[in-house]
Amino acid sequence: MKIKNRLDYRKRRHLRIRKKIVGSAACPRMCVSVSRRHMCVQFLDDLCGRTLAACSTVQAPDAGHNLETAKQLGARAAEAARACGIIQAVFDRGGHAYHGRIKVIADAAREAGIKL
Repeated sequence: MKIKNRLDYRKRRHLRIRKKIVGSAACPRMCVSVSRRHMCVQFLDDLCGRTLAACSTVQAPDAGHNLETAKQLGARAAEAARACGIIQAVFDRGGHAYHGRIKVIADAAREAGIKL
C-alpha cells in the first residue's frame, strides 16, 4: 500500500474542487498556485483551454513569498485581468487551505475590483 503524503492529499482536494468549478470567457477561473519560492495567478477559460491573463512572482527577481508579496501579486493580477476585460472570476485555491497567502491574494484581487 502506498504511503500518502501532504502533496497527495492536496492533489486529491484540488481534483475535488475542480469537479465543481469551471471557468468560461465571461467568468474565468482564477487559479492560484503557491510553492515554497513563488506564487502564480492565472485567469483561465476552461471551455477553450486558454489562459486569459497571468501574473507571478517569477517575473520579479527580488520577490519573496510573504504576505506583502502576496498582496502585491493579487493587485497586479487583478490589473492584468481588468486590462483583458475581466471583472468577475471563480476562485480556485488549488487544494490549499484558504488562509495565509491564498486569502491575501484573493482579498487583494477583490480590493482591486475583481468579483470573486
